[in-house]
Amino acid sequence: MSTDALNPFRRQKVNVGSVLFTGLTAAATFLILALLLVIMGNILVSGWSGLSLRFVLAGTEKDMFDVDKAGVLPMIIGTTSRVILMSIFVLPVGVITAIYLNEYAARTSLITRFIRVAVNNLAGVPSIVFGLFGLGFFINFVGQGMDAILQGANPAAVWGKPALIWASLTLAVMTLPVVIVATEESLRAIAPGLREASLALGATKLQTVLRVVLPQALPGIMTGGILAVSRAAGEVAPILFTGAAYYMASLPKSLSDQFMDLGYHVFILSTQSPNIEKTRPILYATVAVLLVLTFALNLVAILIRARIRKRMRQGH
Repeated sequence: MSTDALNPFRRQKVNVGSVLFTGLTAAATFLILALLLVIMGNILVSGWSGLSLRFVLAGTEKDMFDVDKAGVLPMIIGTTSRVILMSIFVLPVGVITAIYLNEYAARTSLITRFIRVAVNNLAGVPSIVFGLFGLGFFINFVGQGMDAILQGANPAAVWGKPALIWASLTLAVMTLPVVIVATEESLRAIAPGLREASLALGATKLQTVLRVVLPQALPGIMTGGILAVSRAAGEVAPILFTGAAYYMASLPKSLSDQFMDLGYHVFILSTQSPNIEKTRPILYATVAVLLVLTFALNLVAILIRARIRKRMRQGH
């Protein structure tokens, strides 16, 4: 009997390609984590002197470039408001579109192909173009048209000017492809047998989608919402012309008001400051608050997704 047959622990050949690929993947992962730590560390170290409870919970009454008087509460409220409104606008439209493309539309039809091409092209449009689109369509066309209808001749600019609702709608159009693609992937991951079983028991197509498919796809839909929030929270170009204000003495009280924004405030601090060295702590502190707010909004969506998954497991 051979030695290999007697030895239960045979010597196996080492796959050099697999080991090399694993090493490269691990190195790339550690490099990304290291870069993230360096960026976060630099922001915290440079902005630590500007961070305080007063800075977070107070507004800027006089000089936004004064370290002792500046506050970012209006910017936090404005950023949070536009992100929440954007989510309310984009999620229903994105989910309905994905359901139509995946559950109802014929995959080879000309209309379906046109919609998919439009979604793919929309995902590649620069964000500044969405800002110009929002200015031309939502403000100059929709907003001014609403003013003309609601107020008659020589209307005052109530809706036909930069406002919170137009900035949120512009961001919703920008993040629409993210939600559509994520929802479609989630719908495709559901086993066809679930649909067939529901239809075989006498349920209609709509009942199957609403009661069988959508509940199973909710975690994936929430993932699309998280990606949309992550992209929109830090965007500045789409809101430059559609709602962001350089300075406001009061908080926005309605959808037709302008708002202050953390991302736009960072742009102002870095380009309009009379003394960049003096305002550097405020700049980095504002960036830190923006990152924390983005993480917090994502965390809320992640917790909601985790709760949905837990309920689904308990239901099974």
